[in-house]
Amino acid sequence: MPKPWSVLWLQSGGCGGCSMALSCAEPPGLYARLAAFGIELLWHPSLSEASGAEVIALLEAIAAGEHPLDCLCIEGALLRGPHGSGRFHVLGGTGVPTIDWVRRLAARARCTVAVGSCAVSGGFSACAPNPTEACGLQFEDARRGGALGPDWRSPSGLPVVALGGCAVHPDWVLETLAALALGELDAGGLDAFGRPRAIYERLVHHGCPRNEYYEYKASAEKPSDLGCLMEHLGCRGTQAHADCNERVWNGGGSCTRAGFACIDCVAPGFQNPGHAFQRTPKLGGIPVGLPTDMPKAWFVALASLAKAATPVRVRENAVADHPVVPPKMHVRKP
Repeated sequence: MPKPWSVLWLQSGGCGGCSMALSCAEPPGLYARLAAFGIELLWHPSLSEASGAEVIALLEAIAAGEHPLDCLCIEGALLRGPHGSGRFHVLGGTGVPTIDWVRRLAARARCTVAVGSCAVSGGFSACAPNPTEACGLQFEDARRGGALGPDWRSPSGLPVVALGGCAVHPDWVLETLAALALGELDAGGLDAFGRPRAIYERLVHHGCPRNEYYEYKASAEKPSDLGCLMEHLGCRGTQAHADCNERVWNGGGSCTRAGFACIDCVAPGFQNPGHAFQRTPKLGGIPVGLPTDMPKAWFVALASLAKAATPVRVRENAVADHPVVPPKMHVRKP
């Protein structure tokens, strides 16, 4: 019987939301899906029974090279403060800063995965003015560096595999671990931030149920409206790289399906947008953040044409909290 592919999961500076999301993995459930790919969860602070001296002994054995480790998963930002000492976050019972443990363990694990935007690039844990000096494993916002440094590579030659999101979809975690365990994810399968291309080369805009309103630039004016959230209410779904509306969450949800704007939580530095999340910044009446690959002149021209051609149904439903005008009945002629 092949040896299980081992995963150690540590939580650093953050809310634990990615672990909460992971526990909502679709049927047949988290443990069955891990077992299906021969993955063994050595330890997780929220899901494992072991604690105290038993866990410390495991960490010390891995750090010393006495216990093999295939994958180190880090959830939460690494806290470098105060003054670079790392002592804002000391691993309980060890007296050693968590950031130092992470560096020692990452040097032994065959690969290291940053789970969630905090671990990738600092996330909400690094909100300005960032008093804890929080950073990601290999990025600080969009700048290379972080806790492990810009040129760090795992013993298998991979940079940090980054799973941006706040929180991360459980499938993103499980599919990435499965791909790594099967040897099917290499550096060529990662984008410029170390994110798996199979997940992050989609847009949240793809599959959004509000796309008809977007096409006609029929915009919502308040949060309860059905229209497109981009023009006035801060939605960045046309720029956010993730498959949230194609994969959906918990059987059928996503931010935009629930009536909330996409805040691009998968992007490094999203936590400091420079404006309120629920408002779209504009310059001369034109949204500053335009859709990916869309030149400004084209957007202005197409938006003007689309607004002029907006059907009454779309225009009126866009500013209502439920459909008030149904589609016209189409009767085929014999």
